[in-house]
Formats: sequence, C-alpha cells, structure tokens
Amino acid sequence: MDSTSKPELDTSERRVDPFLMSVLKSRFEAIVREMTLVVMRASRSAVIKNARDFSCAILTYDHKLVSVEDALPIHVMSMDMATRPLTELFDDVSQGDIFLNNCPFTGGTHHADLIMAMPVFFDGEPLFWVVALSHHADTGAPVPSTYLPFAKNIFEEGLHFPCVRVAQNYQEKKDILRIGTMRNRVPDMWLGDVRAQIGACRTGERRIGELFARYGRDTILGFVEDWFDYGARCARAAIARLPAGTYSYETRHDPVPGVAEEGIPVRVTIDVDPQKGEIVVDVRDNIDNVPGGLNLSENTATGSCRIGVFNNLDESIPHNEGAKSQIKVLLREGSAIGKPKYPVGTSVATTNVNDRLMIAGNCVFSRMGAPYGQAESGSHLPAGVGVISGLDPFKNGKSYVNQVFVGYAGGGARSGYDGWLTYCGPANAGLIQLDSVEVDESMYPIVIERRGVLPGSQGFGEYEGAPAVGGVFYPLDHDMTVVYAADGTSFPPRGVLGGGDGKRSETIKQLPDGGRVVLPAFSEETIENGARIEFTACGGGGYGDPLRRDPARVAATVNRGWLSPQDAERVYKVALAEGLQIGVYVVDEARTATLRAA
Repeated sequence: MDSTSKPELDTSERRVDPFLMSVLKSRFEAIVREMTLVVMRASRSAVIKNARDFSCAILTYDHKLVSVEDALPIHVMSMDMATRPLTELFDDVSQGDIFLNNCPFTGGTHHADLIMAMPVFFDGEPLFWVVALSHHADTGAPVPSTYLPFAKNIFEEGLHFPCVRVAQNYQEKKDILRIGTMRNRVPDMWLGDVRAQIGACRTGERRIGELFARYGRDTILGFVEDWFDYGARCARAAIARLPAGTYSYETRHDPVPGVAEEGIPVRVTIDVDPQKGEIVVDVRDNIDNVPGGLNLSENTATGSCRIGVFNNLDESIPHNEGAKSQIKVLLREGSAIGKPKYPVGTSVATTNVNDRLMIAGNCVFSRMGAPYGQAESGSHLPAGVGVISGLDPFKNGKSYVNQVFVGYAGGGARSGYDGWLTYCGPANAGLIQLDSVEVDESMYPIVIERRGVLPGSQGFGEYEGAPAVGGVFYPLDHDMTVVYAADGTSFPPRGVLGGGDGKRSETIKQLPDGGRVVLPAFSEETIENGARIEFTACGGGGYGDPLRRDPARVAATVNRGWLSPQDAERVYKVALAEGLQIGVYVVDEARTATLRAA
C-alpha cells in the first residue's frame, strides 16, 4: 500500500453503502459546523466570538467520538471524558436535559471551559450526545483571570460545576444559572455565552433528529460503526509506515516562583508498533503534582498525548473513535502530567505545561530522524494573550474582563515546511483567531499601539520556525490589570536535528516617564493610566541544518522583512544582491557557492 492509498474493506463487511457513508459523514460534519456557527454568532465575549476559543462535537451515547469540525486540538481527543460521568452520576437522563461540566475532577479540561452536553433521543432511546465547549471570560476566581498559576487548589479557583443539570424538559434551571451569574464579574456576558452553548446543543439535537427521520435508526447506527472501522484502518495504515521502536523526548516549562522553582520537566516516551498499527504514549515518568494551577487534568493530559501523535500522521485520518483507539495513553495518578490528585489546582491545564506536553509529543518523532517530527513551538499566555480587566471610564465605570489575543507565539518547523506564524501554541495550533485591533479597541478602553513580526527571531534551520510577534498596548484613562503566564521566557523553543532555537518571550512595562521595567514571566500587573505593556511572544524552533536551506527560500524571507541580508550571509551562507526591482534581493549564486563550500 503506498502512502496515498486508503485502506479498503470488503463490501460484504460494510453496514451501509459506501456512497451513503460519505454523505452521512458530511451531514454529521455539517451539523457540528452549524453548532459552531451558533456559538460564534450568539456568544458575547471576545474570547469566544472573536478569538474562537470553543469547540463542538457529536458523540454516541456510550461516549464514542463521531465528529468534530474546526475544533481546537486541546478539545478534540478527550471530549468523552467530560460526558462519561453523566451516565455514571445520573440514572434519569431524559430528552430535553442539558448538563454542564467544567470540573477537572469530573472529566473537564479546566474550570474556564464550560462543557455543555445534551442527549439526543430517538423513539425514546438515547443514542447521541451533542457537546458545545466554550472558554469563558470569567468564572469568579479571586484574581480577574481564568489562568491562575499560583492557585494551589480548587478553593483558590473559580466556580466548578461538577456535572450539573442546567436544563430539564427544554427549560433552563434558573437556580443553577443564578449561581453562575452571582459568582461572576461580567454576569450578563457569562449568561449570554452559556445560552449560546445551549442554543448550539439544541440545534445539534434537532439536526440529528432530522437525520433519523430521513434515514432511520439502523442506517445511522450502521454508518457510525463503519465510520469508526474506517478511522481505525486509516490510523493503523499510517502507523504501519513509521519506524518501529521506542523514542523519548524531554522539554521543560519555565520556573514559576513558589510553584516550581526549577521549572517543570515534561517527558514523553512513545512505543511504535507498525505491525499492530498502534502507538503507546507513556508519560508516567514525570514529577508529582505541583502546588499551583499548572497541573494537567486527566482530560488535557490524555487528549494532548493523542494529538502529539496525530500531528505526525497523515492529516486525512478522521478524528473519530476508531482512529484514536489506536493510540494508547499511560498516565500516573498524582503526577503534574497525568491524573491530578484532588484538590490540586488545574486552572492552567489547557495551556502552559499542557503545551509543553504537546510539544514533546510533536518533537519525539524527530528522534526517528528526518523527515519525521517537528521542532518546538512557542506556547501560551504571553502578555499579548493576557486577561485584561478594569473599570471602563467610557461606560460609567462598568467592570470589564476578557482575554485578548493581540499577539501570540510562532510554530516550530517541520520537514518541508516553515513554522506557522499565527500558531498561538500547540493547544490551539492556529485555530485561535488573532484579534482585530479595531474590534478590541471598540470593545474595551485600550489602544493597541503596535504589533508585528520581530525580524531574526525565528529558529534558523533547513526549515525555519515562525518568527516571534511583539507589540505594545495600553489603557485609556484608567488603570488596567493584566494577568499573564509567559512560558518560554527562561526556556525558549528549541530546534531539532540541527535547527536553531526561537526567540524567548519577554514582558516589559513602559513607564510614563520613558523608563522601562522588565516584568516577571508570570504575574498580575497593574498598567496605570499613562503606562504601557510591551510583549514579545516566542518564535518557533528550526528543523535541520541551516546550511541545507534552499537559498531561494532565504531570499524570500529577507524580502518579506523577516531576516536581514547580514543574517542571511552569517547564518545561511547565502549572499544576496539587489535585483532589478528596488528593494528586492536575489541570490548571488557564485558568492553563495563559495561561502557554502568554505
């Protein structure tokens, strides 16, 4: 079987016609996309409707993943962990129910991700779950942020809903929602975002009901089984083409004072069995839970281990139950990279250390040698992705709080490809939208003075990491709080197979008198009226020996403004000359050959 062929199955083993299977696959995907549109258009907070920090999915009632579309990587491979407790805790699940789960100790990701799940019945039988997960701007934590690296336990975090019924017989349970609005700095926005998720779930339920009405129960359930079989065959075929063996990789999250003074090492080992078409991801050899919010939840640890593998397989493999069944994950209870031990803090479980876990999962494949694996990327929560809050002077001092995405980290390179500029971090992998300057400035009393690429900040290599993004923003006529956790300040993204490291993160406060103060990497800072906050997000690591980079690609990077002619000659041994068009460089072939030969 060549690399482009798809695994086949004898038609006698199929439950539905192969053409109908293609139609139903697309119909389920369309339902998830429609749910996604409902969330995006009906939500109120910028972190959801502008940045798109949310995901929707359909699972079978016994918690097997059917379809996710345009979902964030951190949410893709572990949705089932948030729905499984529902059938364990409730023996009276009924049509018209909707449940809310945001507790990591009952299968949630972290407390800011409110996960709505609604059962879908047909002829009185529950057959599917429709799920809408949104990251909310506020959950009532002591600090106006949903990312709390210093929160030692859940008692120092925001409100947890450990599998709570929020609607019954299609009617909202107002007492439960009243709890949420009372414990929130922006209650109207929170309730609007919750109702957007409820609307998405009801849309999904209605559309699946229409599928049952048209095709019947047996056909729909037959399709699901065929779809899972197909996913498993695709995953096995892709894994069969990998080199067998056991491979390990270690990266390290930055030190966090009082939580992890030396940083948090993240070790990943994979065992690749091409004959079985199976990969086992083992993260048991990691440190115990730390006294802060950087511990992973079981949901994020499991999903991130799987995504690291999927990032190194063919992109056409379906993200469904069958495909993920070929990736086994081994966790240890009480580990910072594993199952958290109640009641430790997990409020940052979707980003920082979790990013490092995904990074290690991406990079461990580079131990196989080229063309496998990829370099380290930047990760989350520089000040350009901070949570801002304050009292809006233009709205009679009304409170505001939200996460902005002004500028974020770059992606690592891989064989054949330079890093992705608008990457943000592996938990999002380019699916989080970069904020519109104009929209942010219209919604909040801030000015985004500058943001853009920082030339020469990428990890050099045969394939370059994405360059870093930097910027400056400041409050208008008030004092603004910014909460951030800028990993990559001490340990910037590393290159692999001879590639160079990306630029480290940096946070600076510009004082009204022109002074500059370097801020801690993890902090809650007040930016007074007249002051500014300046940030640098990490660049991505490079892949392979820089002297193997195509000179034409070097010239293109210089012409884009991301690399100086001097660095082109110093790093890549590529000499450039002015071309026929003013300001556009071309490769000086003769001088380049001499430089590289030397």
